[in-house]
Amino acid sequence: MRCRTTLVAVLLLLPTACATGPSLENQGEVTAPPGDSRHLTVGSAGFTESDLLAQMYALLLNQAGYQTSLLTVANRELYEPALESGQIDVVPEYAATFADWLNAKANGPDAPPVGSPDLDATMTALRRLATPRGLTVLDPGRAVDQNAFAVSASYARRHDLKTLSDLGASGLPVRLAAGDECVQRPYCAPGLKKTYGIDITAVDPKGVGTTQAKRAVQSGQDQMVLTTTTDATLDEFGLVLLADDKHLQNADYVVPVVNRAHAGGPGPTKALDRLNDVLTTADLASMNQQVDSWRRLATDVARTYLEDKGLLK
Repeated sequence: MRCRTTLVAVLLLLPTACATGPSLENQGEVTAPPGDSRHLTVGSAGFTESDLLAQMYALLLNQAGYQTSLLTVANRELYEPALESGQIDVVPEYAATFADWLNAKANGPDAPPVGSPDLDATMTALRRLATPRGLTVLDPGRAVDQNAFAVSASYARRHDLKTLSDLGASGLPVRLAAGDECVQRPYCAPGLKKTYGIDITAVDPKGVGTTQAKRAVQSGQDQMVLTTTTDATLDEFGLVLLADDKHLQNADYVVPVVNRAHAGGPGPTKALDRLNDVLTTADLASMNQQVDSWRRLATDVARTYLEDKGLLK
């Protein structure tokens, strides 16, 4: 934690005279050609998965002939402006979440969301919002980290549940362990009722994918928990995901976002695109587990993965 705080402080102290991104007043007038700086700063949002992605980005860029440095900034309110200004050049993001965040920044917190379960529509909206800010959103790969719902394996076997539609059709009353915002969020309790007909009797405010929430489902106190598709600890609690077969959740595919003036050229794009062909949601979950449960270093896990996939010599 001390290290993270120091890195944030360093970022905040960087001189703004070096900024190359557009000012908010000049949005929509970005004319600078895509750049190809030889030294690139790769940002991480400070949680395990973001650290892993940032490490892989840096390793791939290094192999392509770039010098890289890593900077951890745990708050999107800080790292996104730094990405615009060129203090950070590359960062891993999530398509629908980042689209909605940029939309709220541009149009106010009450603006209707632009992220959706449709990946193409989400990417179109995201790029439309990112471009005026001097950002380029690269292509998404196969890996997606989106909200997901898990039940105990024994509960699933007992009621023959594989999908959220199965749970809705069963008519079973469900107490859901999640964040307290789940009561109002359309992807959570309201969406489960509307899209799947699931009888959510209560939301137990234990957080998203927390140990406390998973233990509540493991013990039978709650029947289902809100977590994510790359949660690496479900097996430890005897939990299994139910498939979102009607696509309630937004398309939160992993996407690299780059500062156009520094890293928008073909070199960084080609280097980072190599990951798209191999990285899967299951791969991310496995790497998260190695770091979170096996206590391996993110840099070692990232390097081993890329070597195993033939992406790193």
